[in-house]
Amino acid sequence: MNRITKTALVVAAFFSASSFAGYEVQIDDSSKLTFGGYFKADLRNVSGDQAYRDYWIGTSTSAPDTNQTSLQAKESRFNVKFTHGEVTGFLEYDFFGGGGNALVSNSYTPRMRHAFISYKNWKVGQTWSTFMPLASIAEALDFGGAHVGQVFIRQTQIRYTNGGLELALENPANATDANQSIPDAVARYTYKGDFGQVAVAALARTFDDNGVAGHADGTQLAYSISGKINTFGKDDFRFAYNAGAAGRYISPGHNAGDKVNADGSGDLLATQAYTVAYRHFWTDDLRSTVYYGHSEVEDFNGVSADSDRNHYGVNLIQQLTKQLSVGVEFGNYDADISATDTADSDYVQLSAKYVL
Repeated sequence: MNRITKTALVVAAFFSASSFAGYEVQIDDSSKLTFGGYFKADLRNVSGDQAYRDYWIGTSTSAPDTNQTSLQAKESRFNVKFTHGEVTGFLEYDFFGGGGNALVSNSYTPRMRHAFISYKNWKVGQTWSTFMPLASIAEALDFGGAHVGQVFIRQTQIRYTNGGLELALENPANATDANQSIPDAVARYTYKGDFGQVAVAALARTFDDNGVAGHADGTQLAYSISGKINTFGKDDFRFAYNAGAAGRYISPGHNAGDKVNADGSGDLLATQAYTVAYRHFWTDDLRSTVYYGHSEVEDFNGVSADSDRNHYGVNLIQQLTKQLSVGVEFGNYDADISATDTADSDYVQLSAKYVL
């Protein structure tokens, strides 16, 4: 088949394929392209004493008397997967890369989310950390739901999978000292059955303070227990408990700087965080999720002055077609802004989402 004919067939298949399953193009007997992603538009209002954010993470910024509304479509994303025999390459990006000008063009910069190669039991490249319990994340209109209680990391890694066992070496980045030689190590085991799934994971990070006092040093350990349990009908309960000397891995933005204890040991501040969520189907096309996330970093605001974050939300999502849904979500985010003060904001978000 000549190149022009093949290209014409690819274009025709792209525009005629079922959008719910993604657009799949069979190139030859052993190769295919799959296009996927979704379009999402959000209207969001934040009111209170926490500064406006497009979505809540583990940071805390005091902004008294905030009352801000924004309409944006930055969560929209596109991905492409190329499969040739047992080899798969996957690339995905969204538009949370910064830039843009809400006064004129809103031309936000694409941001790479995933870029990896899979071959048999191996995966190499950038994707979700093996330490991250994906199945436990609540279905939320706020981008990612209760980040405050979650492990939330995307980074380059080398991962081996055999059944429910996953072992990985991952990028050892830290905010205080880039001169690190030992990759972060992760082990995860997931057990699946008719009931749903449960998983346990362990993380080991090995730091070198390079002789700088107050920087992380030595091996730091953390763990995660998570699951998604089927309950009644199509309903499910999701949970995760994450704890230990994880630093940047747990509650993104909370201890992103990998702060250490004041005792000179070089140990990371201890973090404990959890999320719980229940999803209920009122009908086949109407569903709700109520969720809550909490994190606490010990001594973050000084000795015996811990730092807390909390986020809860409840939503109602109507599936208009297989591909198109609309929804509304209400919630609250509160966080310590110092050793003695806290601030919180309520939010309401309306969303429309079309899945390819």
